Amino acid sequence: MKIGNIDLGDKPILLAPMEDVTDASFRIVCKKYGADMVYTEFIPSDGLIRDAAKAIAKMRTSDEEAPIGIQIYGNNPDSMVEAARMAESATEIAGGHGCDLIDINFGCPVSKIAGRGAGSGMMREPDKMVMITKMIVEAVKKPVTVKTRLGWDDDSKIIMDLAERLQDTGIQALTIHGRTRCQMYKGEADWTLIGEVKNNPRMHIPIIGNGDINSPEKAREAFDRYGVDGIMIGRASFGHPWIFREIKHYLATGELLQPMSVRERVELAKWHLSLSTGLKGPVIGVLEMRRHLSCYFKGLPDFKETRMRLVTEPSADRLAVILDEIAGRWGDCNLTQSSSVYGL
Repeated sequence: MKIGNIDLGDKPILLAPMEDVTDASFRIVCKKYGADMVYTEFIPSDGLIRDAAKAIAKMRTSDEEAPIGIQIYGNNPDSMVEAARMAESATEIAGGHGCDLIDINFGCPVSKIAGRGAGSGMMREPDKMVMITKMIVEAVKKPVTVKTRLGWDDDSKIIMDLAERLQDTGIQALTIHGRTRCQMYKGEADWTLIGEVKNNPRMHIPIIGNGDINSPEKAREAFDRYGVDGIMIGRASFGHPWIFREIKHYLATGELLQPMSVRERVELAKWHLSLSTGLKGPVIGVLEMRRHLSCYFKGLPDFKETRMRLVTEPSADRLAVILDEIAGRWGDCNLTQSSSVYGL
């Protein structure tokens, strides 16, 4: 699968952009474990053009993460175009690697974004969505891609027509989450419609499917049954960034890898913690690791008290000691494949 001149190989697996999750440390971890492409947390276009420090900081990437997409959202056409130009110039503005493509978020369902007409709120204004996309494609030289949903609700699943219209603007790939905005993350993702978009003879850009891929078997079904060019994984990577490696091994061999041991998870968590504190400092780095630390050990028996220590300890050094204690106490526990899949 190619997006512009970015060759992602056969059946690539991408890490979904997720607010407060896919920061630089987590992206580096996921790349190590096989993610073919990663994305920044989604960045508000208004924040970028106001030169907001938090928005600018989210554009800073590293060579370790490449290829990487910078994802932007908003509903003001001029702001979105200016934000796209800034994303294209991310190296000059924020330093680091910059971006390899610009992704437009037309899929986020949370009320504070969709309720303002951005993210999946744009599903109510498909003409405006297409107009903004066309303006961005014409304004930048980097490849432009879109991530969206099936529609606003069950009565307005517009993705078949919308996909063609977005393709006609010149985007170079389309990611479809198999739910409507009103579903949020509830119920099962509808891959049937994703497959219909992919198999539409008018479509010629890569179609990437997203939603409920939480095992190697489901990943293979997405490719074999629905024919998508790539898959994108979001919530199933929480506490389980090695899912990319598991899927790739299964696609190549038909065999499931053994679940990662508790001791291996401890070493991974310590490395992830060191990345986080190295990039964000000892205070913020520890705070932003809390959402990951407890997830790395979900399924361990009698773990409630230790989990509480993991998510309240402010010192990185003492967290490392707690992690070593976990290895010592639970190192011989067997965690099943299913117990390592979170947030679904």
